[in-house]
Amino acid sequence: MSLSTALSNALTGLTANSRAAGVVSSNLANLSTPGYGRRDIELSPIARGGAGGVRVIAITRNVDQGLLSDRRLADSALSYADTRARFLGQVQQAVGTPDVPGSLSSRIAAFESSLTTAASRPEAPERLQAVATRAAELVQGFETISDDIQGRRQSAEEDIAFAVKTLNTALKQAQGLNAEITDARRRGFDVSSLEDHRQVVIDRIAEIVPVRELPRGNGEIALVTTGGALLLDRVPVEFEFTRANMIVPDMTLANGGLSGIQINGLDVAPAGAGSPLNGGRLAALFEVRDTLATDAQTQLDALARDMVERFQQPGLDPSLSATDAGLFTDGGTRFDPVDEVGLAGRLTLNALVDPAAGGEVWRLRDGLGAVAQGPTGNSDLLLAFSDALSGDRVLASGGLGTGAGSVAEHAGGLASYVGQLRLTGDQATSFAVTRQTELQNMLLQGGVDSDAEAQRLLIIEQAFTANARMIQTLDDMMQTLLRL
Repeated sequence: MSLSTALSNALTGLTANSRAAGVVSSNLANLSTPGYGRRDIELSPIARGGAGGVRVIAITRNVDQGLLSDRRLADSALSYADTRARFLGQVQQAVGTPDVPGSLSSRIAAFESSLTTAASRPEAPERLQAVATRAAELVQGFETISDDIQGRRQSAEEDIAFAVKTLNTALKQAQGLNAEITDARRRGFDVSSLEDHRQVVIDRIAEIVPVRELPRGNGEIALVTTGGALLLDRVPVEFEFTRANMIVPDMTLANGGLSGIQINGLDVAPAGAGSPLNGGRLAALFEVRDTLATDAQTQLDALARDMVERFQQPGLDPSLSATDAGLFTDGGTRFDPVDEVGLAGRLTLNALVDPAAGGEVWRLRDGLGAVAQGPTGNSDLLLAFSDALSGDRVLASGGLGTGAGSVAEHAGGLASYVGQLRLTGDQATSFAVTRQTELQNMLLQGGVDSDAEAQRLLIIEQAFTANARMIQTLDDMMQTLLRL
């Protein structure tokens, strides 16, 4: 081997090891960078004639695509479960439990207690005032829960609009990265950093809708949902959604009051087993808006209806006609069963007995339709109100069960129903968290290992030193020849 050949070999070795050191340092520097794929350097011997040495073929990016795909689906499932569970937890908090002050059950108990206390001394105005106050607080409790549910629907509506905007932006970014990766590969450049960025973008999409990545030629990829909707193949699809500025109980997707979702102008089911988008955060938000929240409102309205009808039943208050509103009204008028949706939010205390509306509390004793006070010791109407509240009655609507019970028992049934849904949602979230965490850990195990990279760096350092020493030795030999 000639001195020039030996020098060439040593120089190629220095170059290769310099590149290898750069790869290892990049791996270590990006140990915690989201989307980063561990790099390896591919080397090949040079064997042309009598020359030797080594050359860098490529910098490869190592990611287990199968494991990455499974982790993305786990991300979607976790986002779906967490969105539902958080909503159910918020509804449970709004409804409350009997042991929590201010809950619906505790307000019913306080109202019932005030009726009993007033019936024992019907001549005491402060006790009648307490009945009116507790009744108004109960009405406020129904309204607060109803407003909370509709507020959650409005929040879901806004989150849907944001998710759709994020999807459209991310799909366009993925399209642009596809083009950059394809162009860079054709020119022979390293595309690892571009692929890292594309992975982060697709991960963002996967939290909103469950997607799978399909390879195309020259580094390009396509995206399709697990439900079969093509999102990106050279050109991204366009998601369309029209946000409502305000949502009220009778606005639903089914009656056209709220917007669904379109892909390239075509309507698709936004959630449910038949939806091509089912399984991610977007589907969960639609379920919150169109299913979970409307169901909660339905059960609350059924309870409000039961209470209103108990106090407007014929004969309960002889001072009222069959068409008059009872103690509790539908926005000031007698409740009509055909207009039940949203009743809990429209519930009011009859203005005839509401001091805040100019009413007189003595009518709680003498009759809502009474024009003058009667005997102050007559507690018949107060006892009748108490019996109406505590008597067994089957709910006329809703899905809380077919058994007869008091208003308090039905309210307890509502709290139990919401609590069970919350428990089921928490269990689903716990399972999704465990699965996602395990898959993420498995993916990280195939990523950058700081100990392994440090060992590689020591080997590279030794090889670099050896090549540098050979160049020094060759230089000494050449200097010796020149001095001869």
